[in-house]
Amino acid sequence: MPDQYAAQETSVPWAMQMKAVSIEEPGRLVQCLTGAILGCGGWVLSRGADDMGRISMLFEFERQACVDIYSVLIAAGVELSQNGHIRFTELCQCTRNHAKECGTEIASIDLDIQTFPVEMPRDLQTCDLV
Repeated sequence: MPDQYAAQETSVPWAMQMKAVSIEEPGRLVQCLTGAILGCGGWVLSRGADDMGRISMLFEFERQACVDIYSVLIAAGVELSQNGHIRFTELCQCTRNHAKECGTEIASIDLDIQTFPVEMPRDLQTCDLV
């Protein structure tokens, strides 16, 4: 049992995985989010987009910047899942309530964003009603 407790003590409580969607163009969104995260004092550890429009980003920031990070994600056109919104709200509230003790602790976000084309394919735009 001591090994289990040691693992719990060394885990990062604010290491979160989140899913989101966006209608933004993947390359532009990656560039925008990278600049915004860096502008808030965060670190982008990895980033990329695949041919299917899926973006993966791993980034970290000091907890004192959580409201700024949350805001830039939304401003960039990222729609977090319900769980993502809940977790970010918990992080922001906990950080605000314990700012002196934990403001400089690191939060880590592993974010997967599915992007969609702004225009729907032509065959989906016109539907024949019978």
